[in-house]
Amino acid sequence: MKIIAIESSCDETAVAIVENGRKVLSNAILSQADMHALYGGVVPEIASRKHIECIAALTEKAFLDAGVEKEEIDAVAVTFAPGLIGALLVGVGFAKALAFALGKPLIPVHHIRGHIAANYIAFPELEPPFLCLVASGGHTLLVDVKDYTKFEILGSTRDDAAGEAFDKCARVLGIGYPGGAKIDALAKEGDKDKYKLPRANIEGFELDMSFSGLKTAVINLVHRAEQKGEEIDKAGLAASFTEAVCDAIVPRTMAAAKLSGRKKIAIAGGVAANSFLRERLQNEAKSSGIELFFPPLSLCGDNGAMIAAQGYFEFLQGNEAKSDLNACATLPIDFES
Repeated sequence: MKIIAIESSCDETAVAIVENGRKVLSNAILSQADMHALYGGVVPEIASRKHIECIAALTEKAFLDAGVEKEEIDAVAVTFAPGLIGALLVGVGFAKALAFALGKPLIPVHHIRGHIAANYIAFPELEPPFLCLVASGGHTLLVDVKDYTKFEILGSTRDDAAGEAFDKCARVLGIGYPGGAKIDALAKEGDKDKYKLPRANIEGFELDMSFSGLKTAVINLVHRAEQKGEEIDKAGLAASFTEAVCDAIVPRTMAAAKLSGRKKIAIAGGVAANSFLRERLQNEAKSSGIELFFPPLSLCGDNGAMIAAQGYFEFLQGNEAKSDLNACATLPIDFES
């Protein structure tokens, strides 16, 4: 079964064709990162307009790359939630038109479910149940994946996502956007004990996280140094910040695995590319006898292949949409479809 998927939830326009939820035939992506770097973050209106400009041509490219004729497509999947509402509307509108023109079913896909499904592409042997750490620009979740379309949130951030904190700290350090890879590279040159940064704990909700205070602490530290004419050790601050993020995520991930009884942990989302987080999780998983699944870096960020993969399992479950499908800016992963 061949599914074409449209992803436009933020600043990447992506179209992919995937067979049977595991085999990628094409995965076309157009990133807007350089454009938004001028502003230090994503500008929603600009993102939406860029999606409109390129989505049709990118879809043609996906068909050409896959060597697949339009008539061979069995269904059209699309990210409908969550994300930037204007950006989502572009993808949803285009996908509805494509499904109608082809006479094929329209499959609505939750963006975070798609991130989890990236692991099905990277690891054909992986099947639920397992625990998944989702760490991206807009979300940080600990999810018990009970089945392909059945999820339970065990823990989440109460405010900022880890990825957002990376971007904001990179911005205040003046090293550019997007911040994840830049902070990662800079942190390798620094001393993780250089600066004392806060670690948040939420009483009674031990698996929940908070990154707002950490982000604010970094921003205030830099601003105070600037006001006093003092020099900041940027590499040391990047390393200290990264260590604090890992201290928040890694112990809670292992605790969630123990609570749920899962012996398999998958990682998903852009922050999953962070080398320090990967190393810490690998060490902890090995000592606990837990099997760990990291998707390749190409599948950590937003892409259409992950949406097509999850779309396949949503289709098998009978989760089809009608022509009145609308985009939704916020929606929990465990929503009732």
